[in-house]
Amino acid sequence: MQEPFYPRPVTNKRYYQFSEYLKNKFGKKVYKITLDAGFSCPNRDGTISSGGCIFCDDGGSFSRAHDSHMSVQQQVLTGIENLSTRFKAQKFMSYFQAYSNTYKPVEELKQIYDASLCHKDIVGISIGTRPDCVDEQKLDLIASYTEKYETWIEYGLQSMHDKTLKFINRGHDYQAFLKAYQMTKQRGINVGVHVILGLPNETKEDMLQTIKTLADLKVDGVKFHCLCIFPNTKLYEMYEQGQIKLLEEDEYVDIACDCLELLPERTTIHRLGGNGLQAIKVAPKWLNKKFEILNKIDKELEKRNSYQGCKFISL
Repeated sequence: MQEPFYPRPVTNKRYYQFSEYLKNKFGKKVYKITLDAGFSCPNRDGTISSGGCIFCDDGGSFSRAHDSHMSVQQQVLTGIENLSTRFKAQKFMSYFQAYSNTYKPVEELKQIYDASLCHKDIVGISIGTRPDCVDEQKLDLIASYTEKYETWIEYGLQSMHDKTLKFINRGHDYQAFLKAYQMTKQRGINVGVHVILGLPNETKEDMLQTIKTLADLKVDGVKFHCLCIFPNTKLYEMYEQGQIKLLEEDEYVDIACDCLELLPERTTIHRLGGNGLQAIKVAPKWLNKKFEILNKIDKELEKRNSYQGCKFISL
């Protein structure tokens, strides 16, 4: 199947922001509405292992933008009202963020996803999940939305190195991701991949190897996270005991720019700076300065006279 890449528009950035991709396609800025539909995770409920990933807090990487006791439809309508009032937003995308959002029977998934598409100004749906939480039926369901909606699955890979995935108690290996990725792409669904920079025991070359692997796959999008520490996690315990070294700001900027240079020019960048709730995040504190970090990345790319894709070599 032909890759659903869109031509990269001319922007004032040296990398291809996902927001620009959506604006280019729909003619207006598209705002994500983050949703919590009460999903769990097989890596937290004991199905795979106990304790979950060492970095994951009780919120399951959720922004807590809405009360999860509200129905999905209520969350969507509340989100639209708030974003319309605050930003005069006109186009929206339903984003299932918390935990593993394909971790229910397919019949329940259909009801949940359908409920999120309850407003005429919703143009897309994005579903965050794990690569070991999809199957043929679930992907067929998600593919059914592609005709009318911008449809994405975001897979949490974090690293392509099995030694790292085992260390962080991820509960799956790289081959599980590759299988899910291929099944998803066969159905014409856009795929975004989450990557964490600064994972324990990974060198800079390890991180860049993950990005080179995703570049070879020509993934549709990448969301960069910097490893950070939250309370009530195994990672927090390790950090308190001095077992974890976090990236400094300048290190992160340097590695992020290296990563951008390696990715295809048309791969959309969903996130580069900012991570988690500032109110509860323990470290690194510099990560709270989202726009300052983005500005430093811009300046570093300008200093190098480089841009996304300048070192990408198509296989």
